[in-house]
Amino acid sequence: MTTRPSPFVSTEWLAQKLGEKDLVVLDASYYLPTQNRDAAADYRAAHIPGALRFDINAVADQATTLPHMLPTADEFAAAVGAMGIAETDTIVVYDGLGLFSAPRVWWTFRLFGARNVFVLEGGFPRWTAEGRPVESGTPVRAPKTFTVTPPADIVADVARVQRTIAEGTAQVVDARAAERFSGAAPEPRAGLPSGHIPGSFNVPHAALVRDGTLKSADELRAAFQAGGVDLEKPVLTTCGSGVSAAVLWIALHTLGHDPVALYDGSWTEWAGRGDLPIATAKG
Repeated sequence: MTTRPSPFVSTEWLAQKLGEKDLVVLDASYYLPTQNRDAAADYRAAHIPGALRFDINAVADQATTLPHMLPTADEFAAAVGAMGIAETDTIVVYDGLGLFSAPRVWWTFRLFGARNVFVLEGGFPRWTAEGRPVESGTPVRAPKTFTVTPPADIVADVARVQRTIAEGTAQVVDARAAERFSGAAPEPRAGLPSGHIPGSFNVPHAALVRDGTLKSADELRAAFQAGGVDLEKPVLTTCGSGVSAAVLWIALHTLGHDPVALYDGSWTEWAGRGDLPIATAKG
C-alpha cells in the first residue's frame, strides 16, 4: 500500500485561506433527478465566498446525449481557463451533500493535469453548520490559461469494460445503491432499467460516507470486503452516470489503491443502449 497526502482539506484550513490569489473554490453540487434540487439556484442563493459554480453538465461533451461525459482536453482547458482557473492554482471543490459530486470534479481536474486539487471535508453542509460565511450572487475571476497534461489512460468505455470482465484484468465495482444494483429498485432516470453489469461488484458509495466525510480507513476496507472486492487486485469503478464512481475512486486513493479506470458512461450508457446484457439480483 502506498501512503499519499490526503485529498481533503478542512473547513478551518479553507477559512484561513479564503481570498488568497491562487486559491480557487468550486461549488460542484449536482443532484439526481429524484432529489428535486436545483444546484444552480442553490449556488446563487448561498455559496462559500468567492466560490465559482462548476456545472458538470456544462463542462462536458456536448456532442452526446449521455449526461456529463468528459469533454476533450482542449474543451476542458478552454472552459476552466475562461472561468479563471490555471493548472497551478490550488483548487478546493465542495458540494451540497457533503461528499457526492465533488470527487468527480476532483478526479476530472487531476485527469487533465491540475497539480493541487482537494475536496472540502464535510462540504457545504459542514461549512454552514459551523456558521462560516456565505455569499450570494455569481462571482467572476479574470481568465487564465489552463495548460493540460496529456491524460492518463484511466477513462473506460464500453469496450474496455467488456474486455476487463472477459479477461478478468480488474474488478468492476459499482457505486449505486444495492437495490438499484440488484434490480429491486428503479433507476432515478426515467425509462432506464435497473440491474447491473454481469460480473460486477457492488459497494454503495453511501457505505463509504458518514456525515459528508469518508469513513475511517478500517471502515472503508470493511465496506469493500463486504462487497466482495479484493483491495490487492485492480479495480475499475462505475455507477449511474460516472459521478459516485469517483467517490469509490477517492476512497480507494485514500487507501493507497488507485483504480485503473472509471467508466465514464456508466450504467446510463450500459443499460440505455439496449444491446448489452443486464444482470439482476445479487451474485
